[in-house]
Amino acid sequence: MGRRRQNRRRQKETPELEITTFLNLMVVLVPFLLISAVFSRVTILELSVPTAASSSATANKPNFSIEVIVRDSGLEFANGSSVVASVPKKDGQYDLEKLSEMLLRVKGDYPQKEEATVLMEPDIEYDYLIQVMDTVRGAGVQEEGSEEGQYVTLFPNISIGDAP
Repeated sequence: MGRRRQNRRRQKETPELEITTFLNLMVVLVPFLLISAVFSRVTILELSVPTAASSSATANKPNFSIEVIVRDSGLEFANGSSVVASVPKKDGQYDLEKLSEMLLRVKGDYPQKEEATVLMEPDIEYDYLIQVMDTVRGAGVQEEGSEEGQYVTLFPNISIGDAP
């Protein structure tokens, strides 16, 4: 009886692994992923987050800081202790041009200053954070009589946080 069982096991063929459909999927999927990788761009933004060590180092500096607060109703421009100016939304969109003008004036008054803080309310879309950060980082300035604009770096060192 033991021999009959062994013979039956030997007579059974080992099943082949059917990978044809998997290879067909890979033939379509690999070029699609390679093509889509070309169209996607990943950008890394370098942010400076305040630490306890940096706060003690800045204790000797004046209490002036540039804060842009993004609220649902509009933008607020503060100097660290109080709100200096308010920029309401224009046609349902944030008025980034007006913010850029205000930042250009502040940069003219304080050319050595490179730090700014962007504070946001919790329910604001992430895209608005990026738009405001780009506006705070730099602005395009068009000189009179010239058709081409020039990019001016305003406050490249940006910290982000929650709005009060």
